[in-house]
Amino acid sequence: MAGCGLFTQKDARFDPAPLTEYAPSLAVAARWTASIGSGGGYGFAPQVVGDTVYAAAPSGSVVALDLASGAVRWQVATKPLSAGVGSDGHVTAVVTQEGMVVAYDAQGKQLWASQAASAVNVPPAVGNGIVAVRTTDYRVQAFDAASGKLRWNVQRPGPALALRTSMQMAVEPHLLVVGMPSGRLMVLDAASGAVRWEGTISASRGASDLERISDVVGKPQIIGPMLCGVSYQGHTTCFDVSQGGRAVWSQDISSATGLTNDGQHLYLADQRDVVRALDLKDGHPLWQQSALLNRRLSTPAVVGPALAVGDYQGYVHFLSRTDGKLMARLQVGSGPIQSALVASPQGVLVQTGDGKLLLVGVRG
Repeated sequence: MAGCGLFTQKDARFDPAPLTEYAPSLAVAARWTASIGSGGGYGFAPQVVGDTVYAAAPSGSVVALDLASGAVRWQVATKPLSAGVGSDGHVTAVVTQEGMVVAYDAQGKQLWASQAASAVNVPPAVGNGIVAVRTTDYRVQAFDAASGKLRWNVQRPGPALALRTSMQMAVEPHLLVVGMPSGRLMVLDAASGAVRWEGTISASRGASDLERISDVVGKPQIIGPMLCGVSYQGHTTCFDVSQGGRAVWSQDISSATGLTNDGQHLYLADQRDVVRALDLKDGHPLWQQSALLNRRLSTPAVVGPALAVGDYQGYVHFLSRTDGKLMARLQVGSGPIQSALVASPQGVLVQTGDGKLLLVGVRG
């Protein structure tokens, strides 16, 4: 298998839109900034558990910070990383570039290190007594959170090419929800690895391996009985798990980075970086915003009255959740924001490509 980045185009139609003028209607500012190492990438995103933020950087730094102040609670250094971080507040896990899964306790002391079957570029998922990883040979492996012993292994056949972008697994009580290549969502029993349910978001199509890439991207969205996901070169689809995983609706809208939600609506940037809002119940389009066309947007996050999304020049844009109008803009760095933005009660967390983590608060 070869990993693919997002594909560059020389056609002028794919040039990033310039920054547009707008009337600011939201006050935004960085509440704190912390250095968490160096580097960045799709396999890294902060995670909030209670009043603590967990984060990691490719250089090998793993850190726990106070959410309100950014003060360091603990910080450790390990080998260079390919993915991180996953945490349930008790166990925090990262993966080295050699595929070694490393776990730490609540004080930052190393608990164990166990070898995954192959490389990992999706952040680990921690919960239900396991640390789960999705490897590049299309396995989902679960290690015992206390001992590091391999508990179970599930493998699915994979395509010749897979996308390298923002992907995460979702932890639910007793369950693990995983997006897979070839446009499929899989729900696994956390204790045994038994497949409880599989659903197709979209089927691969096209004459070439590139055209057939249809990976599920971002993090599966679980809202009550609804389970929603989006695929690259595919669709946005929601299933009702209370009715055996029946597909409720599907829209011909694809994404390279994934979805978020506010309990009533789904939000995403599509493959051309048109930001869209969809009604959760039936998929009805509510609004779309094209001002950020081709700006290589990150996975968005809901924060207060706004939807926040990062771009390739280090800007975080804030759009109205009501109608998609631009409300505010803040530059947090000079390089691309590839990590998913993460909502918190204090604001939105932004991990930059140069090893910084910021909490951006909103008022208005």
